[in-house]
Amino acid sequence: MGRKNWLFSKSSNGAHAVATISSLVETAKSNGLHSRKYLDYLLTHLPNRQNTSLEAYLPWNPKVQMECR
Repeated sequence: MGRKNWLFSKSSNGAHAVATISSLVETAKSNGLHSRKYLDYLLTHLPNRQNTSLEAYLPWNPKVQMECR
């Protein structure tokens, strides 16, 4: 997916950011989630988490599956 796209990253930090987002999107797709809904879910819920493990936000979690299909 990204071979040619990563050629145009201006910095190694930019390439790392693109790789992270691509990994999240592809993991969501492989678990049957709508990738946009999953990213929205993460960006909405992660900043407000308190004493919740990150496992609650993984794409195979039943709550995430229910909200992001």
